[in-house]
Amino acid sequence: MSLTIAEAAERTGLTAHTLRYYERDGLMRTAVRRSASGHRAYEDADLAWISLISKLRATGMPIRDVKLYAALVRAGDGNEAERLALLKAHRERVLEQLDEVRSHLGAIEFKIDLYEGAVHVRS
Repeated sequence: MSLTIAEAAERTGLTAHTLRYYERDGLMRTAVRRSASGHRAYEDADLAWISLISKLRATGMPIRDVKLYAALVRAGDGNEAERLALLKAHRERVLEQLDEVRSHLGAIEFKIDLYEGAVHVRS
């Protein structure tokens, strides 16, 4: 199965511009195959990779780290320890963000409880 850039954009929820940027800026694991007419032909493996880097970006991984990760993957076997260290460091940042968001959520829930109590008293 291969998809055009428009189809890949629809499947991934990204724009065609973003997909071209990922390719141009060295974020893809491998070069996207081209059809005989020269158009991009996205495969399942491309979509899986795009999904991964989209998740990394959505969780705040800087572009430079995504580029580094992609370069390490492209380089092949032998650098797994570097990949692991990069992902573990990112996981730590994400866990810290989650703790912070949970704290903020706790403050919001506290206020909701107060207001619900006040509303029920008046009812």
